[in-house]
Amino acid sequence: QVQLVESGGGLVQAGGSLRLSCAASGVTFSYYVVGWFRQAPGKERELVAAIRWMSGNTYYADSAKGRFTISRDNAKNTVYLQMNNLKPEDTAVYYCAVRSSASYLTSNPLHYDYWGQGTQVTVSS
Repeated sequence: QVQLVESGGGLVQAGGSLRLSCAASGVTFSYYVVGWFRQAPGKERELVAAIRWMSGNTYYADSAKGRFTISRDNAKNTVYLQMNNLKPEDTAVYYCAVRSSASYLTSNPLHYDYWGQGTQVTVSS
């Protein structure tokens, strides 16, 4: 059974920081792409950052560039999303997702095979 568990969400003021974690069981990240998606009320799910595990190559949405950093810990089979200078528009449920292919990065959620339950991030003005 594949399990992805997100943690680290919470309530912060604008300009603050959070670090989200995605821990996996039943699957190894070694050969996969791992992405962080978010879904705000009334909005479609969108990719904010992704990493191709073996190479470390990364992707960032325009809204995340310069503020968010995705990273990995091989020993812990865990992916992190460091979020700095948070803005109210970052408020959303953040999901960890796995694409079972290491060929290339993609922002299409239909190309991701496994999903966590999500962690709430709320940024106040």
